[in-house]
Parts: sequence; structure tokens; C-alpha cells
Amino acid sequence: MNAVDQKVMKFVQKTQAYEVMPHPQSNRMYHIEISAHVIEEFLTKLKEEDVSVQRLEYTPYMRHIIANYLQQLVGEEFGEIIRGILHDRETGGYTVGMKGLTEDTEEYVMFATAITHLIGLPNFDAMSKKYYARFTVQDTDNSDSYLRQAYRLFTLHTDGTFVDEPTDWLLMMKMKEENAVGGESRLLHLDDWEEMGKYSNHPLASHEFTYKAPGSKNVDQEVQRTTFFKDNNKPCICFIDQFVYTETIEEAEYLKGLSDSMENDKSVIELKLPVGDLVMVNNLFWLHGRAAFQKDPNLNRELMRLRGRFAK
Repeated sequence: MNAVDQKVMKFVQKTQAYEVMPHPQSNRMYHIEISAHVIEEFLTKLKEEDVSVQRLEYTPYMRHIIANYLQQLVGEEFGEIIRGILHDRETGGYTVGMKGLTEDTEEYVMFATAITHLIGLPNFDAMSKKYYARFTVQDTDNSDSYLRQAYRLFTLHTDGTFVDEPTDWLLMMKMKEENAVGGESRLLHLDDWEEMGKYSNHPLASHEFTYKAPGSKNVDQEVQRTTFFKDNNKPCICFIDQFVYTETIEEAEYLKGLSDSMENDKSVIELKLPVGDLVMVNNLFWLHGRAAFQKDPNLNRELMRLRGRFAK
């Protein structure tokens, strides 16, 4: 077993409430199985307390209340484990789901809300004007970014590039899927990228690029970001090809070369995520994107996104 494989065993354990295991598709990630009785009791508690997504939107402290409902069922150590995984540079990501016990997308939102509020606080999502965003990918699209364009590669990137606030982690949850072939979540851990040193040590690695969002994002500000920075003395990345503006040919060639290198890296994972499952990663050293779908006029996929900062 190599060093990374050994590292991914760090949080492996099994209790009556949940099991943490190495992810079958990646030796950088974990998969967490929460016991069926825990999920059922959590959903029952939400109904008993008359919790709805609207209530979570209107009464922010309820988001922590339902996080506590989940914590009481799984134990306080569960929160310590998922926080530990996300902070762990060797891994930094996991999947978890609802075991097919519900198809109610409101319950998906509440489950994801509880998980994230054991980690930290979601940022306000200006696109949706909520603390989370839901969006569909269908056969046709007239948006101003690649987010909803089904039949092209959605290139590897990090979130939060065009907002002036920390974006430490990212959660993506599959809400619905019909007539979808392809469209896998693509992930790359920064330390697995073969040419990371070439680009992180380049003179332009510390250059401040300007990021501006398109109209659909509802963000008017411009922000200056370096592509690479250090956290705990390790290189981290902030990058998305769609919204970064260059001033010279040299800058453009650096960013295009960086993006092409990541897309073609042999360590990119194409993650299969069932409906009702979510993936959560550290946004500082995991890049994410989406493979293209096969053409289908009846394609319909809905995803949810939460992103935010770690609790202090």
C-alpha cells in the first residue's frame, strides 16, 4: 500500500450510525455510508418539527438547528471526521448520500444543509440569491456561461474566483437525472497534477489576474486573484478559464497552457454520483468540472451547489 493509500485509511471507521471507507473510485477520497435508520430518523424529525426549505431560507439559525438534529443521531465525532477529511491535504474530499430512502428534493436540500453546517457557513450565492443554488442542465441552453451547456466540456476550475470572500469548500449534490449519458463530475487533486510544479513556480503564478463574472452571476465587482498561493505552506490554486481577463499574450498563453495541462492529466477522476448523493471537497486544492453529455433532446439533470468557509 503506497503512502497515499495509507493516508486514506486515516479516517476509516465503522459505527452503528455510519461507516467511513476508502472511495472505490479514488485513493484521495472517502465514501461515507450513513445508516438507513439514521436517515429515516432525521427525516422524521424534520417533519415533526415542521422544517421546510423555506423555513431554512427565512430563519437562518434553523440551519444550525437541523445540523444538530443530524449530529444527535450520528454523534459529535461525525462532524470532527468530515471536518478532518476536508482539512486533510492528502485527501480533502468525500461522498455521502441518502441511500435511496427519499426522492424529495426538498429533503435533499435539508440534508445537505445539515452536513455543511457541521463544517462551516455557506456563502450567499448571488446567482440564486440564496445560501445554495439549484440549476438544471437540459438539451437547449441560452445562458452566458458553460455551467448549463450540456454538450461541451465544463473545464476544471475552483469556485469563488470572482467574489471577495473565502471559498474553502464546495458541495455538489445530484437532485434529478433523466436521459443522461455522460456528464460525470471531473475532479483533480492539485498534488496529483503532473505539471503542477511547472505552473506553480512560473513567474506568472503570483501575478494578480482580474476576474469578472457574467451577468447571470449577479456579481458586479472585479477582483484581483493570484493563480497560486500558499496555505499551510502548500500550494493552492484559484482559477477558472471563463472569467479571468489577461493583459498580454504571455499571460493568456500561461493560463491556456495551465488549463490544457490539467484537462489532459492522467489523474483526473470522472466521478459517478447517484441521485441523492453529494460530493464535498476542499476548494483550495481540488479542481472540479464536468464531462460532456451525449446528445439527447430529453436530457434533464438538476444539481445543487453550496460553497463556503470553514468555521473558526
